Amino acid sequence: MEFSSNARTVLERRYLSKDEDGNILESIEDMFKRVSDSIASADLLYDEEADVEEISNKFYDMMINREFMPNSPTLMNAGKELGQLSACFVLPVEDSMEGIFDAIKNSALIHKSGGGTGFSFSRLRPKGASVRSTGGIASGPISFMKVFNSATEAVKQGGTRRGANMGILRVDHPDIMEFIESKENVDEITNFNISVGITEDFMRAVEEDAAYDLIAPHDNEVVGKLDAKEVFERIISMAWKTGEPGIVFLDRINSTSTVPELGEIESTNPCGEQPLLPYESCNLGSINLAKMIKTGPSGYEIDYKKLDRVVQMAVHFLDNVIDVNKYPLTRIDEMTKKTRKIGLGVMGFSDLLFHLGIPYNSQEGVELAEELMEFIDRKSKEKSCELAETRGVFPAYDNSIFKEQGIKMRNATTTTIAPTGTISIIAGTSSGVEPLFAISFIRNVMDDDRLLEVHPYFEAIAREKGFYSQELMEKIAEKGSIAHMEEIPEDIRKVFVTAHDIIPFWHIKMQAAFQKYVDNAVSKTVNFANDATEKDVEEVYRLAYKLGCKGVTIYRDGSRDNQVLSVSGKHPAMKASTENGIKPRLRPSITQGMTEKVRVGCGNLYITVNYDENGICEVFTNVGRAGGCPSQSEATSRLTSIALRSGMDVEKIIEQLKGIRCHSTLRQRGTNKDIKVLSCPDAIGKALERVMNTYVEIDNGNINEMIYEIEREADGSGDDVQSENTVKNNPGSCPECGHVIEHEGGCRICKNCGFSRCG
Repeated sequence: MEFSSNARTVLERRYLSKDEDGNILESIEDMFKRVSDSIASADLLYDEEADVEEISNKFYDMMINREFMPNSPTLMNAGKELGQLSACFVLPVEDSMEGIFDAIKNSALIHKSGGGTGFSFSRLRPKGASVRSTGGIASGPISFMKVFNSATEAVKQGGTRRGANMGILRVDHPDIMEFIESKENVDEITNFNISVGITEDFMRAVEEDAAYDLIAPHDNEVVGKLDAKEVFERIISMAWKTGEPGIVFLDRINSTSTVPELGEIESTNPCGEQPLLPYESCNLGSINLAKMIKTGPSGYEIDYKKLDRVVQMAVHFLDNVIDVNKYPLTRIDEMTKKTRKIGLGVMGFSDLLFHLGIPYNSQEGVELAEELMEFIDRKSKEKSCELAETRGVFPAYDNSIFKEQGIKMRNATTTTIAPTGTISIIAGTSSGVEPLFAISFIRNVMDDDRLLEVHPYFEAIAREKGFYSQELMEKIAEKGSIAHMEEIPEDIRKVFVTAHDIIPFWHIKMQAAFQKYVDNAVSKTVNFANDATEKDVEEVYRLAYKLGCKGVTIYRDGSRDNQVLSVSGKHPAMKASTENGIKPRLRPSITQGMTEKVRVGCGNLYITVNYDENGICEVFTNVGRAGGCPSQSEATSRLTSIALRSGMDVEKIIEQLKGIRCHSTLRQRGTNKDIKVLSCPDAIGKALERVMNTYVEIDNGNINEMIYEIEREADGSGDDVQSENTVKNNPGSCPECGHVIEHEGGCRICKNCGFSRCG
């Protein structure tokens, strides 16, 4: 196998099955066999005599040879009890308290299972509107986005990663200006990417320098007007400043919907490439284009025969995923199977261009993108038609455009370009359709060694052409680019371009080229240099609209990383009060604490209280097998955690919790001497008190030293732990390994350890 050490590290940390103590239970081969066996089993639903072993072997070979990779939840969960295999979900947010909190509950279930969620908050009535049922006034969509954000913070996806969300608000919603500015403070709504839903009417008003209507969604009344150009300029200004909001062209998305009779598409998944109807999910997978080449008379060329084979096998794989998937909600199960949408995309496009000797920022590169994606889209639909003959059309077929066209299809959509993030690390190739981030870079490892990593094909060319040297590779690593290195031949410099060598015009041209033959959308980040102007951003937005893109995400180098929260006080991170109200500080990446077992009326309650150098910061509870009311104790612990990180005095929290009584606990307390508390909240309060007293005894705040000593002893690496933690706090670096962070589709990804975070 050809998996790199980096790929193996990511697989071991995030994908391979582990026992309760974190010990790895399977090899890389075992993982792919687990996945291929599980997905191949769906064939038996359509053919009792299907040779599942042969199909599984084909799926296995496709993955082990790094020709195709499904999305992360499929690799993590296929063949396991959890069994949730989809990456993308969209949930509706109805204009009622019940609807809002149903969406929060459902998103928590999805995040717990490893998926990401998209929401449109456009149905919620604006701030200040009357609420007839209570006689009060509405607080508006942005206030509820913050509630969704806090809920996401409290749920960790499948035990492996934090949940991610997309929040969309229509540009004609009365609260649109507040939404546009909602992430001006980069510590706000941190678990969301946000995008403005742009309409055709709005874009016409921008072009005509006219006003447009603001419409209250709860009664469809026009409640005001805004100058379209001013709103557009504010979107641009905020994106230039922070990278958000992005924009999605909602009318354009709906105009290309294959099942328009099923309803309006309001939102997308967290990275924007997968528009979905409410309660739809979509499973994605990507073909490694760097593996779709062969040697011809004039050098490397695309192996279209191999690509055809892999496309057809990948469509078969993704259609099977729909059937073996264990969906987190019944309504998602029903809606997903109604349209059977799949999203086959690509990765390794930049690597492919290197081998073909074609610059990314060239018309030849753009034309190749169109040619490739047209082929993949056409072949994917041929396979979907073939599956429709043997398995039947998707159930909503009669409500689709394919019925009118007389084309039988198994899947309502077949193609999507996703940001491949960690799966491109596993495949050892460039991400999605993005240009390479760096030709050469320095990777820091745990023992503080510096490892020089050079793109393997560039290194091979450098050796072949005779200009390779260790010193030159290190010089490239310092600059990240070879564009102005005259010691490297000019033809090489033109081909091996990186993200920041490419002007925004070519980023958008490339996105539009792929979008032309993609059913859903294209995840692509338009990179800007730090000195780019707001006018530059505006030109990209206008060009994206003109060229038929379905959305745009931009990132100006350093625009987020250079903004740090300035606070003061003895424990500065605890000081979260601002003129906009109280905001909880982020959960620390490293904590210490203790877990206590307490007997309550419902059985055993396990209480974990954690702290860092700034004090007690969180509480977790877990109810033993006897049952009880876990939701009540979990709610208490979540609210306590938020209060602690918002700077509330822990003694005041303890005072509120201690003494609360529970009938079940009091009833059993008289006959069970092991019960020494009055209720679950009382037990939590007493546990907090014990930890607080322990914390105070640690020399009143010298907890940093204690944490460092504990880590040092556990890790065995002495001062390296301290230097590692220092690196983690540097702006623009990975919080887990300190490596440089890359930006893809509105999210941040570390190509060193696989860390990813959206929002």
